[in-house]
Amino acid sequence: MKTRDILNETYKALSANKVRSGLTMLGIVIGIASVIAMVSIGNGAKASIQSSIEGLGSNLLTILPGIVQPGRGIVSSGRGAAQTLKNEDVDIIKSIDGVEYVSPEVSSRFQIVAIGNNTNTTVTGVTPDYMNVHNIALANGNFISDANQRSIGRQAVLGATVANDLFTNQDPLGKTIRINKVNFNVIGILVAKGGVGFSGPDDMIFVPLSTMQKILSGMDYLSMMAVSVADKNKMAEVKDLATNALLDKHRVIEADFSIISQEDILGTLTTVIDTFTLFLAAIASISLLVGGIGIMNMMLTTVTERTKEIGLRKAIGAKRKDINLQFLSEAVMLTFIGGFLGIILGWLICFIVTSTGIVKTQVSFFSVLLAFGVSAGIGIIFGYYPARRAAILSPIDALRYE
Repeated sequence: MKTRDILNETYKALSANKVRSGLTMLGIVIGIASVIAMVSIGNGAKASIQSSIEGLGSNLLTILPGIVQPGRGIVSSGRGAAQTLKNEDVDIIKSIDGVEYVSPEVSSRFQIVAIGNNTNTTVTGVTPDYMNVHNIALANGNFISDANQRSIGRQAVLGATVANDLFTNQDPLGKTIRINKVNFNVIGILVAKGGVGFSGPDDMIFVPLSTMQKILSGMDYLSMMAVSVADKNKMAEVKDLATNALLDKHRVIEADFSIISQEDILGTLTTVIDTFTLFLAAIASISLLVGGIGIMNMMLTTVTERTKEIGLRKAIGAKRKDINLQFLSEAVMLTFIGGFLGIILGWLICFIVTSTGIVKTQVSFFSVLLAFGVSAGIGIIFGYYPARRAAILSPIDALRYE
């Protein structure tokens, strides 16, 4: 049979019962759309997390007290509380070749009061290098200075969210806020940075590190140190040097601290998201299996309904391969059209999800190519048996079929 004849016969066969053909394709449409949507949402989430991690700072190493163990989080090295980073450790890290900035930090949550408004948020004691390490910018005012640090000053810099919560429709600069019954003068407001995972400067207040340690928290240790490395290619080298330097300073054989790089965090989160995306795509693929079974069921019914037609074709000279090809092409056409409509529906789902602002989806060429491949594969796999059954029918038996 000529290709044009096959396509013509396929169109007539499928359009003879449009409702049945449409319902049969529906499983393929939903399955393909679901797979594309899940993969695209997963890719978008991965890109968003990567951007958020990179937004925490440039070439960032995070030094934490205690030991990070898989599944157990941060635990202390034998003292019941993670208090193993001290102020003097900052100078040790600053002296390492390749380190550009070091930001020692102490964080704790407090209830903040200002002009009748109040909020509960994280207050972080920092030094001036915090801005350089974490890539934050001021919308107005000034950041914590060395003079503030030396004088144990009562100055505060507000994140964009906190500023709005405490001083709605007002300029916070120069006003007073109360932290743990201590008055602080607002000297700066940060530019809104958006969500950055587990450490959002928008919902934080910054005070001098010395003030945080001596007045607000009473801590003589650090919550963490953020280290900016000058050359991204030397991250591993600087990490090893910092580890050895702190081991010597603490005079321990087994580290009582942990150093985590951006790559470590990003790699872990990416693995989790990839696994979750694969899991969701696998669930969505079940509908493809259901759709394939629907196609097989329809084609078997079609073979039964067209038994006499098959017998007549064979009687006038149609070969087995011609009958096989005819019914197989009908199954493939069903899945191809269903796949095309599924791609459109998947794209629309991604567009709607992106429009809601939940996550910015990324429709990849791979997912579209996969959709076409799966569509064709389902048509061939689930269409082969009905086509073969039609091809092996005896012309005499087929013509006698009632």
